[in-house]
Amino acid sequence: MELYIGNKNYSSWSLRPWLLTDKYGLKLKEVRLDLGSEAFSKQVSVVSPTCKVPTLVDGELVVWESLSICEYINEAYLSGAAWPKSTGLRAQARALSAEMHSGFNALRAAMPMNVKAKRHIVISEAVEKDIRRIEQIFAEQYRKHSKSGGWLFGEWSIADAMFAPVLLRFQTYNVNLNEEASEYVNHGLSCSSLQKWCAMAELEQEIVTGNEVGKPA
Repeated sequence: MELYIGNKNYSSWSLRPWLLTDKYGLKLKEVRLDLGSEAFSKQVSVVSPTCKVPTLVDGELVVWESLSICEYINEAYLSGAAWPKSTGLRAQARALSAEMHSGFNALRAAMPMNVKAKRHIVISEAVEKDIRRIEQIFAEQYRKHSKSGGWLFGEWSIADAMFAPVLLRFQTYNVNLNEEASEYVNHGLSCSSLQKWCAMAELEQEIVTGNEVGKPA
């Protein structure tokens, strides 16, 4: 497999499938493209019909979009292990993943992922609403599953991969959460695969101006 991703410092969508493959020790060729370069569009258009990252190439098969890539890898290589075993929990995990995938647009726009930075921004009402909903998700799931693994559904799943960029955003912009939500964030940030991604992000030199928002904290 070949996984085309963007800069580790900035590319929240790339992080999700990369985290899944690293968490399960899957072998693939990683192709990192610089989101801020003039060559990016030309490079990514060769493999992706949407001209976006991430894109997975597995033989003649091309899969684009983070959640679809995670679903494919889970079915093709993990025998379904990356979703909860319970039918009910699996449905809820997919629901939360879909909510993350399609929602929280105010938060995404105001708080772009920027692993290396510590920033302060003014929180709008719309962003605050997104934060409080995510806080509710983290707190409720941690309350239910803290004793069975501490992830959103006990054991680590695609749902945790989908929310991983939010953990990094909350760290970058110093977002205050209630105790239970904070426990989940801290647990997620301690993930060795996520720490590995962040360590590589720290080594990157490229700057994507659009993601450098706010004032230094």
